[in-house]
Amino acid sequence: MQDVDFIPIILGTDINAYGTARSFHEAYGVHSIALGKEPLSFTQDSKIVTVQTFEDFDTDEIFPLKMIELGKELKKEGKPLLLISCSDGYTTLITKYSDLLEEYYEFNYVSLELKDKLENKKDFYEICEKYGLDYPATYVITKENRREIELPFGFPCAVKPNDSIEFLHLKFEGKKKAYKADSMEELKKIIDDIYNAGYTGELIVQDFIPGDSSTMGVLNAYVDRKGRVKMMCFARCLLDECLPESIGNYNALLTQDAPEIYAQYEKFLLDLGYTGFANFDLKYDKRDGKYKVFEINIRQGRSSFYMTAAGCNFVTYLVDDLIYREDKETVYFANPYLWLYVDPSVLLKYVNPKDKKEAQKYIKEKKYKFTQWYEKDKSLKRFLNYMRRRIATRRYYPVYQKDRD
Repeated sequence: MQDVDFIPIILGTDINAYGTARSFHEAYGVHSIALGKEPLSFTQDSKIVTVQTFEDFDTDEIFPLKMIELGKELKKEGKPLLLISCSDGYTTLITKYSDLLEEYYEFNYVSLELKDKLENKKDFYEICEKYGLDYPATYVITKENRREIELPFGFPCAVKPNDSIEFLHLKFEGKKKAYKADSMEELKKIIDDIYNAGYTGELIVQDFIPGDSSTMGVLNAYVDRKGRVKMMCFARCLLDECLPESIGNYNALLTQDAPEIYAQYEKFLLDLGYTGFANFDLKYDKRDGKYKVFEINIRQGRSSFYMTAAGCNFVTYLVDDLIYREDKETVYFANPYLWLYVDPSVLLKYVNPKDKKEAQKYIKEKKYKFTQWYEKDKSLKRFLNYMRRRIATRRYYPVYQKDRD
């Protein structure tokens, strides 16, 4: 282990933030600082990360002031401050105030202009068209044209907000992260519910790709400051979340080799002139034998600890690039390992039958990890939080999963 000569500054206090802090600690034995607007259970009562929260920290009024204030204070220690975001909102703020932040912090993100294009789903699909990435057939609805729908494909279809950040802050009965409509009547009701709740942006309607969560996949990559892809790590989903507001989030991921995906997405990132972490959500379409991309996150994904669990510690690529200035060979990760965010019994009960034997194998051989249960960060409170999550999944999956079957 190298001497620790940097301080990780993590933006966020959720499970992504804890997985990032744990990854830093596993690789370098370093203690991280997590910043956010409120404390969350994932990063509380920890010996490896200190949490600092500030009211309205995710706003333009507070974020730059607090970041500069903290930067000035920590710079006195004489160590580089390595900045990494764990949410879309904080990523936006980094790109927006990069000129102010770069005096104090080391970070690697795309420009604000490119970020806005990639995170706007409508613009992203136009970029996919230009650079040759497969994506589902798409139709865009606005608040103004919502009564004049002419879908170029049939039902069922998927519906999701183009502006995920605006949608995130809305609260209304029946809200879901994404919707499935089996008829025009159902589609119109979904559209009315969303716009009546105050949403103002566009809605993305897509041809629904058949298949359960076992057809979903996730790809994370890191591109260094010079635009060279240094890491790619793919995992197939064995089980996704069933709670309505979290459908699409991964609860069980199995890493595997994906040479065709690696080649296609490396070319995309290089052609685009991308830098930093990139996170792609994919689904396999058996109708044409292709993986289709749904979106890109300009950061490592929420479940990114799956990489570290499998032996591909994602933060080391950031550190090699920004702190040690080392140019190592690109890693196209291939080793299988299981990451869980549900009780193992839940996975075995609800996993697709074709994957059950494989899931049993990894669980029996104890080749699986939970992000929040770390040998070097154990305490009674952390154990109770960890077990609370496992027990909760045993209770709510029988209730919500049956509605999706």
